[in-house]
Amino acid sequence: MKITVVGAGNVGATCADAIAHRELANEVVLLDIRENFAEGKALDIWQTAPIHLYDTRTVGSTNDYSKTAGSQVVVITSGLPRKPGMSRDDLISTNAGIVRSVTEQIMHYSPDAILVVVSNPLDVMTYCAYLAAGIDSSRVFGMAGILDTARYRAFLAEALDCSPKDIQAVLMGGHGDTMVPLPRYTTVGGIPVTELMEPARLEAIIDRTKKGGGEIVNLLGTSAWYAPGAAAAQMVEAIVRDQKRIFPVCAWLTGQYGLNNLYMGAPVKLGRNGIESIIELQLNEAEMALVNDSAAAVREVMGVLDGMRAS
Repeated sequence: MKITVVGAGNVGATCADAIAHRELANEVVLLDIRENFAEGKALDIWQTAPIHLYDTRTVGSTNDYSKTAGSQVVVITSGLPRKPGMSRDDLISTNAGIVRSVTEQIMHYSPDAILVVVSNPLDVMTYCAYLAAGIDSSRVFGMAGILDTARYRAFLAEALDCSPKDIQAVLMGGHGDTMVPLPRYTTVGGIPVTELMEPARLEAIIDRTKKGGGEIVNLLGTSAWYAPGAAAAQMVEAIVRDQKRIFPVCAWLTGQYGLNNLYMGAPVKLGRNGIESIIELQLNEAEMALVNDSAAAVREVMGVLDGMRAS
């Protein structure tokens, strides 16, 4: 079993480290375009094996995709962060070029791989990878919902002074300010969260969740990596161990929730074959309105990429 992580930055290296610690594969390949960068990160991770007592080998590569050949799962974290003066369209154009190139080279060496996309803007980069891969959408999906629900659950655990282990939640929509946490599907030890918290306090936590990425950027001056890396590794674990976990992921919708030809967050069953089914919740009118608003925002960004491809 081989797993590849493309992009040896903070998120990619954290993901590779988590995969190795969980012994999800015999070998984890960490690949980056920067000379010797992935090799150094991989060597550092491998040297923790005698300390943490695991056998997974981590191997680094500078842009040599032949080393990724035969990968069962590939996590794509490549891309540039948005810089001052860079428009959204500039960011999409730059990162789409990177993600497209990465995907094409990965598929050349690992045509049967399942792709987990982490690059931003997440929803449109997942769409970009899907177009470039030319494979069934069940094998191309994005990591966003697990990270967003993790933030939501962490904030709830703080507010309720309880263990985050006991909190379950579902979140839908795009990865950004229009995401849709669903309090009606949020429980604490099986108890609806609405019975444990006043509406105003819960709404404040939902708002904080929507802005969770920005909060980290404001504190660190850069985007998060521990939680995103761990979230991607959890998705990889569900796949390689065929756990059939129910997770919110960025999936290609083909009529579910009345939405067609759109990559957006929805709950799915994740197993050895990738997305084994997309779960349709019985949303009420208010929830569906929020999902539709989020879908419109995602579709607008996807339209930017479609326009670039057509020109």
